[in-house]
Amino acid sequence: MTASHTAEITALYRYPIKGLTPESLPRVALRSGQTLPADRRYAIENGPSGFDPEAPEWKPKIQFLMLARNERLASLDSRFEDATNRLTIRKDGEIVASGDLETAAGRAAIETYFSENFQPELKGPPKVLSGRGHSFSDVARKVVSIINLDSVRAIEAMLGGVAVHPLRFRANLYVNGWSAWSELDLVDQTLAIGQARLKVVKRIKRCPATNVDPDTAVRDLDIPPTLSRHLGHMDCGIYAEVIEGGEIGVGDTVALEQPKLV
Repeated sequence: MTASHTAEITALYRYPIKGLTPESLPRVALRSGQTLPADRRYAIENGPSGFDPEAPEWKPKIQFLMLARNERLASLDSRFEDATNRLTIRKDGEIVASGDLETAAGRAAIETYFSENFQPELKGPPKVLSGRGHSFSDVARKVVSIINLDSVRAIEAMLGGVAVHPLRFRANLYVNGWSAWSELDLVDQTLAIGQARLKVVKRIKRCPATNVDPDTAVRDLDIPPTLSRHLGHMDCGIYAEVIEGGEIGVGDTVALEQPKLV
């Protein structure tokens, strides 16, 4: 990919609680070294993980409720309010749990719902976790995930024309304009979005979470093996670290920054 190959942001999402509902954003302010604000700020522990909120360290996703194993999460509609720290969960349009995640009572209300409704998936008492700005990412660094929609269309072709909902990939940024799979060659390159700069640090290896339809909560596709058969790997999308902050939004151009001449 050359510097002339630009893309456009078509959608922005954050995921305040790991495994729960994506929240669409029109614009967002990125800060150096940080995720999108409140992205993966909370997780629901599934059995004792050893996570210490006072000294947070990365833990593998198998320690939490997650779509890769707990597809029923996709049947819930959750909304998080930044001003009140309140999480509200709806099932079939009805509120089934609500609570301020920064209070013991609010966390208990959410934990009780999962304790009563997610047997036998639970390995222990579910517990709402957070800690000192920690992000419960699938990787041990604070990143922004990017999906190239042309690559999603290529997967649809691999599956014989089956529609693939882009939110299966739970990305922060969805972009149009790059040719399929060209994003995988951007590792170590810098992307410019307005004043913001993001350095691509890693390709995203896909897990069984992509097999779950985000609308129906049905595990109905076999995306990672399909990628492996056609491409020889299971990568789709890239992780990038914010190295210079700035505001970004839907409709913004994503350009490959040319190296500065010394």
